[in-house]
Amino acid sequence: MQAYTAIRQRIDLQCKLQHYDRSQTGEYITRHLEYAGSEHAIFSDNALDVIYTFSSGSARLVNKVCTNSLIYGAINQKRIIDDHMVKHVIGGELV
Repeated sequence: MQAYTAIRQRIDLQCKLQHYDRSQTGEYITRHLEYAGSEHAIFSDNALDVIYTFSSGSARLVNKVCTNSLIYGAINQKRIIDDHMVKHVIGGELV
């Protein structure tokens, strides 16, 4: 796109993040929850599978799905986010 030519000319370094595999996606989510102060698992294993399937391991999409799922869970006063809740969030808000 020619509209971004001037910006691209000023960028000296580009970094591309690789997509995570399923286990890395689970670890990524767990670490973020630990940094936020969570002391127990919030997402079920099946929920993590759905998140990985939707995001293909893209950190940006993982963050988006998790954030929206956590908000949905908080609104509905759920302590554990399961696969049905994640599918509902994906279908209703992200697709």
